[in-house]
Amino acid sequence: MKEVNTVEQTGTVAAIATPNAAGGIGIVRISGGDAITVADKVFSAVSGKPLSEAAGYTAHFGTVNLDGKPIDEAIALVFRAPKSYTGEDTVELSCHGGVYIVRRVLRAVLGAGAQPAGPGEFTKRAFLNGRIDLAKAESVMSLISAQGEQAASAAFNTLEGRLSGRIEEVAHSIINVCAHLSAWVDYPDEDIEELSTDELEKTFTSAKLELEALIRGFENGRAITQGVDTVIVGRPNVGKSTLMNLLSGSERSIVTDVPGTTRDVVEQTVRVGENLLRLADTAGIRDTDNEVESIGVELAKKRLSRAELVIAVFDGAQELTDEDREIVDFCSGRRSLAVVNKSDLGFVCDTEYIKNRFGAYVEISAKTAEGGGDLEKALSDLLGTSDFDPSAAALMSERQRSCCVRALDSIKDALSALESGVTLDAVNVCADCAVDALLELTGERASEAVVSEVFSQFCVGK
Repeated sequence: MKEVNTVEQTGTVAAIATPNAAGGIGIVRISGGDAITVADKVFSAVSGKPLSEAAGYTAHFGTVNLDGKPIDEAIALVFRAPKSYTGEDTVELSCHGGVYIVRRVLRAVLGAGAQPAGPGEFTKRAFLNGRIDLAKAESVMSLISAQGEQAASAAFNTLEGRLSGRIEEVAHSIINVCAHLSAWVDYPDEDIEELSTDELEKTFTSAKLELEALIRGFENGRAITQGVDTVIVGRPNVGKSTLMNLLSGSERSIVTDVPGTTRDVVEQTVRVGENLLRLADTAGIRDTDNEVESIGVELAKKRLSRAELVIAVFDGAQELTDEDREIVDFCSGRRSLAVVNKSDLGFVCDTEYIKNRFGAYVEISAKTAEGGGDLEKALSDLLGTSDFDPSAAALMSERQRSCCVRALDSIKDALSALESGVTLDAVNVCADCAVDALLELTGERASEAVVSEVFSQFCVGK
């Protein structure tokens, strides 16, 4: 592992920090040792004073120039190192938000000596300059991509340091144990008190419970913060596409009375309450001689096999068929929700048979939207989001979860080693591995490859 503070970030970079679309305002951000010098080459303040003479946290009105000609009015915001987002000298040029104008301003800045910023480079510099840790950096993109109140709240709390603080507490307790064990092992002639098995078990058990709670919280909140891969399944004409359209709020799937209308997998991300579902409407599952439809059925079965959540739809106005029972059997042991549709027509199917074989059950009319509230509650209960606390420390990514899982496994190994009566130096090795995983989570011991992978997922301009 390479310590983060050995990584050097050089040069002055610039990028458009606002969306690539017309708007009231557009921002070109410049950061680096020569940021103010570069800005002075393209920006002329009406006061006549250069930005190099400006104090930090000040705003200046003037014009942006390209090839010696003014191209737009702008406001230059000056931030002096280290009190900026990146920890470097930074200038933000706020101009009119036309796509063409903003691109010309960026062109002027690049022509004045700045280099194009890569994905997430400003936040990466904030991390490398010690302004934020890696967990906080990841929460920036989580906050940007949040599609609900709870997701946004969880991301903001992570940005504020709640996750980092909790991880640091766990890591610190283990580091103290490791330091004591190392001193005891390395200096046997010194009068260093040996830690008792009870003390070690207490520390490791506390760390184990904390990590398990974090991992459990991630699983419960994943439908809110990241979304869940969800498949709608059922035989033809039970109302799958109507349900898809109801959940998405649009005519996303074609609805007809003709069996086999849906043949491709129709996908859309939808929000049901605070739950984010990566939803797929599949072909009705049945035996068919139609070659095209049969391909759709096979695609549906493949998608079904790898789904994280299955919403199985049944026609309550008809008796259960062999195909219905096949779907019930397939959903057995999977995280699945049974939706008995067409409550507006009255039920004749064996609802008790369905109810007893699914983890969650709801009766609705996809056509009239009756039962929509029950569907939202059933999903929240099934996905565990009812127990999700956005104000608590929360893992925000699979990378963070992986670090916690590795740390937890090492803690469990340490506890097993204690129970087996092995030497304390072996216990110390397990504890060291746990610390490495936790410090990788916060970025303290993250490799350059890990850091690069994290920021490659960011948008340019942030």
